[in-house]
Amino acid sequence: MQNRTAILTGAYGAIGKAIAEGLAKQKFQLMLVGRNAKILENLTAELKKSTGNSLISYHALDLSRKLEIESFAHQWNKPLDLLVNNAATTPRARTETPEGIELQFATNVLGYFWMIGCFYPFMTERKDARIVNVASYWAGDLDLDDLEFTRRKYNNDAAYRQTKQANRMLTVAFAEKLADKNIALLAAHPGDVNSKLSNNLGYGGWESPEQGAATPLYCATDPSLKGITGKYFENKTQTPCRFSQDKEIVKRLFEICDSY
Repeated sequence: MQNRTAILTGAYGAIGKAIAEGLAKQKFQLMLVGRNAKILENLTAELKKSTGNSLISYHALDLSRKLEIESFAHQWNKPLDLLVNNAATTPRARTETPEGIELQFATNVLGYFWMIGCFYPFMTERKDARIVNVASYWAGDLDLDDLEFTRRKYNNDAAYRQTKQANRMLTVAFAEKLADKNIALLAAHPGDVNSKLSNNLGYGGWESPEQGAATPLYCATDPSLKGITGKYFENKTQTPCRFSQDKEIVKRLFEICDSY
């Protein structure tokens, strides 16, 4: 993998750090992305030392903000083989970005959407280009008429479930749109890990970060998945996704996200 380049968002959470370590061990030229520059700097140094991979760097940005993602993409100047969208947030109170977008929807959904839109041009014509969207089996309750909880009473668990359903549906939408670019899109449930994110939702977790990272890493790197696109995985197993069946809803969700 040492000639292959990867970007990982949400790189220093419990699961993100385990994904980062797994990619670093496989000698990817790895770019770690998150909001906190100091944490990213420390993680980069730690991974270089523990894995022997010197080709690790970082870029600090807020994935809830489109202009910051676009600025990052404008600075990118090399081919990209792998994008892992992992960044997520679960604030307990409804919060908005400076642009006035509800924070969970902006980070967990639009952040994925904008990263794919900005970086897929660097992935065209690669031998095995993949985009992995870290989603969840904890998904549902999508309301296309109230994606930002302006009408419903905000509940961070309901908002999170909605974003994870959207991740799975947008994986299918992008898989179709990028099929002629030879870019595969896969969605992965990462496992139940005790983390800041799960704690904010009122849960703990019974799996280790390494167990939680196993399925995203499988989707990102396993040779047997080359050419497979638009699918959802749990426990390293392709699993039917009921949300992807309604093509009209998938299409509407994509159009709404594209309007931001």
